[in-house]
Amino acid sequence: MGQNLTTIGFDADDTLWHNERFFQLTQAHFTELLADYAERDHLLDRLLEAEKRNIRHYGYGIKGFILSMIETAIEVTEDRVPASVIRQLVEAGQEMLAHPIELLPHAREAIESVAATHQVVLITKGDLIDQERKLAQSGLGELFDGVEIVSEKTPQTYKQIFGQYGDGPVSAMMVGNSMRSDVVAPIQAGCWGVYVPHGLVWEVEQAKTPADSPRFRELPDLGRLADLVKTLS
Repeated sequence: MGQNLTTIGFDADDTLWHNERFFQLTQAHFTELLADYAERDHLLDRLLEAEKRNIRHYGYGIKGFILSMIETAIEVTEDRVPASVIRQLVEAGQEMLAHPIELLPHAREAIESVAATHQVVLITKGDLIDQERKLAQSGLGELFDGVEIVSEKTPQTYKQIFGQYGDGPVSAMMVGNSMRSDVVAPIQAGCWGVYVPHGLVWEVEQAKTPADSPRFRELPDLGRLADLVKTLS
């Protein structure tokens, strides 16, 4: 097992560049704008409920997040939310969509080090336009053999992608910060799942660590990836 590792998939948000911290900053602004109508924790709980409910309508990403904030604002104020608050929420979303990309430590070096010997694929989910923008700004696009922007990361998603770019999931590895999407799902598909903690994790992406799986690995940062790949190739 692991002697034929040929393909490595990378998550994007909070694996290669910062993302979640901008959502949390906007959430904090959201609770301040609605402080006269509800307590912070209640607002965050209602917002999370709306986000989970709306994934099937809007998918993942900033646009769905902003729509969920607006919906929550309307609900908690019983349709009395001022237009000025709606405007500020829209502006907050526009700022998020325009925010420059900040690479995480070792991101470029990690991709370059394994791309010399393996196929590398970017596998990310979210809004197509925004993900394409972030990849272009990151300067990492030319390093990948393929880019897949998907609506959801399921075991079947990984089977299809690694069947297309490599020798199937048994010869593939997925690297990311989301335990649910980047580790558990790939392992269920037959891949290696490598967890690189970021610190800030959206509640929807949390899952139990598959510590008993022989295909689970955890690294403190991407700087250790090349050595791990060598041991498994």
